[in-house]
Amino acid sequence: MVITMNNFRTENLNNLYSIGCNLLYSIVFLALIFSNVASAIDLDTYISKNKVTNGFTLATSRKPAPLVVSSKDFAGVIRISKHLQKDIENVTGTAPKLFTDSIPKSNEIVIIGTIGKSPIIDQLIKNKILNVDNIIGKWEVSLIQTIENPFPNVERALVIAGSDKRGTIYGIYDLSEKIGVSPWYFWADVPVQKKENIYIKPGRYTYGEPKVKYRGIFINDEAPALTGWSRVRFGGFNSKFYEHVFELILRLKGNYLWPAMWGSAFYDDDPENPRLADEYGVVIGTSHHEPMMRAHDEWRRYGKGAWNYEKNDSTLRDFWSQSIKRMGTYESVVTLAMRGDGDEAMSPTANVALLERIVADQRKILADVTGKDLTKIPQVWAIYKEVQEYYDKGMRVPDDVTILLCDDNWGNVRKLPKASDLQRSGGFGMYYHYDFVGGPRNYKWLNTSQIERVWEQMHLSYRYGIDRIWIVNVGDIKPMEFPISFFLDFAWDPEKIQASDLPEYSRRWAERQFGAKYSKEIAEVLNKYTKFNSRRKPEMLDPNTYSLVNYREAETVVSEYNSLVEKAERVGKKLPKEYSDGFYQLILHQPSACATVNELYVTVGKNRLYANQGRAATNNFARQARELFKKDSLITHYYNNVMANGKWAHMMDQTHIGYTYWQQPDKNYMPEVKEIQIPNIADMGVAIEGSEKWFPNEKSEAILPEFDVYNQQTYYIEVFNRGKIPFQYLIEPQKSWIKTNKNKGKIETEERIWVSIDWKKTPKGKHRIPITITGPNKAQVVVYAIVKNPENPKLNQIKGFVESNGYVSIEAENYSNAIGNSTINWITIPNLGRTASSVTAMPVVVEPQTLTEDSPRLEYQVHLFTAGELNVHFYISPIQNFGYGEGIRFASSFNDEKPQIINIQEGEVIPDWKYPQWWNQMVSDNVKKITLKHKIQKPGEQVLKFWLIDPGVVLQKIIIVTGELKPSYLGPPQSFNRAIK
Repeated sequence: MVITMNNFRTENLNNLYSIGCNLLYSIVFLALIFSNVASAIDLDTYISKNKVTNGFTLATSRKPAPLVVSSKDFAGVIRISKHLQKDIENVTGTAPKLFTDSIPKSNEIVIIGTIGKSPIIDQLIKNKILNVDNIIGKWEVSLIQTIENPFPNVERALVIAGSDKRGTIYGIYDLSEKIGVSPWYFWADVPVQKKENIYIKPGRYTYGEPKVKYRGIFINDEAPALTGWSRVRFGGFNSKFYEHVFELILRLKGNYLWPAMWGSAFYDDDPENPRLADEYGVVIGTSHHEPMMRAHDEWRRYGKGAWNYEKNDSTLRDFWSQSIKRMGTYESVVTLAMRGDGDEAMSPTANVALLERIVADQRKILADVTGKDLTKIPQVWAIYKEVQEYYDKGMRVPDDVTILLCDDNWGNVRKLPKASDLQRSGGFGMYYHYDFVGGPRNYKWLNTSQIERVWEQMHLSYRYGIDRIWIVNVGDIKPMEFPISFFLDFAWDPEKIQASDLPEYSRRWAERQFGAKYSKEIAEVLNKYTKFNSRRKPEMLDPNTYSLVNYREAETVVSEYNSLVEKAERVGKKLPKEYSDGFYQLILHQPSACATVNELYVTVGKNRLYANQGRAATNNFARQARELFKKDSLITHYYNNVMANGKWAHMMDQTHIGYTYWQQPDKNYMPEVKEIQIPNIADMGVAIEGSEKWFPNEKSEAILPEFDVYNQQTYYIEVFNRGKIPFQYLIEPQKSWIKTNKNKGKIETEERIWVSIDWKKTPKGKHRIPITITGPNKAQVVVYAIVKNPENPKLNQIKGFVESNGYVSIEAENYSNAIGNSTINWITIPNLGRTASSVTAMPVVVEPQTLTEDSPRLEYQVHLFTAGELNVHFYISPIQNFGYGEGIRFASSFNDEKPQIINIQEGEVIPDWKYPQWWNQMVSDNVKKITLKHKIQKPGEQVLKFWLIDPGVVLQKIIIVTGELKPSYLGPPQSFNRAIK
């Protein structure tokens, strides 16, 4: 079991760098281990299906232990106790009896209660049967413990006690999840895992306090999907709807909600909404542009005059006063300040004085209406979009107000606190996005957020002191189930989940939903589809996104997606039938839907290319594209209307095909395809890998990409018909060691011929070998194979990555050497990035490095055949200048040359948040490309060095360009390296 380490940081923000500080941490760590009596819950340890010595029998032979709760406890605790009663019934087939205030005659009972609120729990404490010394007075702490002889005629009890209301509720829901009720049982139709016998191991279990105080979700951009669904099922965003939301948040150990707000008003639509939230224990706030607990739509309903404080301040103050009166004693976090109407900037320039006056007036309203000490009312100021300019110009809010920093709407943190600011009592929060409406495109349809990226950015945020509020924009809730779970799990304890734990997190999440047997395969699907989806948001795809001819990029993307779908389908068929709806929602639907859309755009791209080449297959690809467009609509129809007996009507109504600018189209539009008239002749065309040209139409030579003995490539030649009449073809390489998988055949539309080299028979040196293709009417096309088989270095002597076709492509994780120091080390973040895994330096809170020969760096050994000037492209994860200097820096060098330092943000500004081109490119590509020039003195073995200067840089890929790099979205696949098998 893991020791509880409340509020312990492994990185001190103010004095991280000294050896003495590291020694102090070791002492504190050991002291905590040996002084803390309570141990943290190791999530899977306290439940057993077999009877254990001195254990507690929760249920056996359809006889569950009775539940006991006090009527004097919180109403929410009593309500959730009834949820546990129902959960046990669903798991075991029998509902336990629920007693209030009386102790049943039973050998074993479950006692539920809040310290200081439940007389039953307080009596156990008074009698020294239950020790809560390490729990009492803490924030949201739950304790699960078996105790002996708590009352007369009761031999053993399982106690679920909380330091406060949510602490008790979390303990109840944790037990529910451990016995087999997924938090997603309603929202994703995950069936409960049936059990006849359930035992609790003896012991004392607690999660301790959460490391982040307020942890929640923002329902946003909810039309048409969630809006349509809620209207059909509940009649709108009313208390019937929100009851399911509150339950989900608490089952996931969250506590905070920004409610749906486009055309909706949480308080005004149904007065039961806030009352029920308070009963459940969910803290309500409002979004970054909805001050003083009023929904945006309420101004449309009740506001008078302009939403302008300079011109209409008294009306606005009255408007806000009413909402604070309405809030009453409900647990809330009040948003301060003001933005323009409709989530827009308030003014063209940062009017700091005006905004400071607004905040002062709002706080006066809070004090006057509530009569409370302002420092006791949770308040937040969101530094969103253009508001960051106010912050950068020096605007500050009172010390007790939480400053909510934000990402750039695309998951990239914009600003982090200075160490000198961390003592403010209100602390800092982070507003993050899984969903967004705005430039360069809306992304609302499916999950495109890798948990690995969420981990990296939120780990960065936490280590810089952001621990008061974590809130994430989740759009329609569905289909963001997996990243929502991760966000809230990580928020509870960001110190518990390390980068290396992420694959296991995915597997365990899959296990909790679908059992252990296929959890590894399911996790692989989860991780791969989120990687594929995050390469480029589906809304941003077009027929030219992936190269149709270079590096087989487009067809590889399609093949990877389709293979993933096939794998998911195979696993799904092995699961019991009752899992089919949940499996489709959580696992199969997203790769299926995105595979279809990716293949649609690639097919349209091929159709247009083939039309330009006059291929007879052109019209077939037009037909295939239309079929894929229809397939997309059928996937949507199945999700909305067939799956789960139509439970999720409208949930997949979000348009996603046919974007022409940032805003969504009113419906999905079929991309334009071309059809051509095919003549009634036999007419041969030839295309080669790496070129959009076709022959003999082109006057230039047809030259395949270079073959070399190290990479031992295979390339294709496509022979195609430009007419309706089939023809025979013949392929004749000039040398016998040039191999083709076919040397003759019949072409009706087209055929791909694979060319390879028999390296055992290939002479040393560089060769240019013609391959002659003969078609109808003795028409001929000559394709040249450039074959490189140097005398030296020998294949078994080569070291590092080998240049070929004018480049060396390297995945960052495959470094030759990682050099750190006593403070800094390099870690791999598994699966993060567009093609493989990424590498970054830890810790992320560290002083900028002054470069010396011993400085931290990654080294990549390469073999170059080319000397002279070359370019090196570094693909790094998107990054903003989150610090307070001129930008984030790294350096690169070859061999012993002086490192070149690059400022990633040099020349990059965001004027009034107008979506500058550099930012549009970065978030669209989901990678930042930095190019540096270097000069190599002589060919041969080289060492490329990537030097750490500023923390936070995440390296994904490196491409060394010695010649002509062909256009592609992902870059060429990794080059040969004998060390990598």
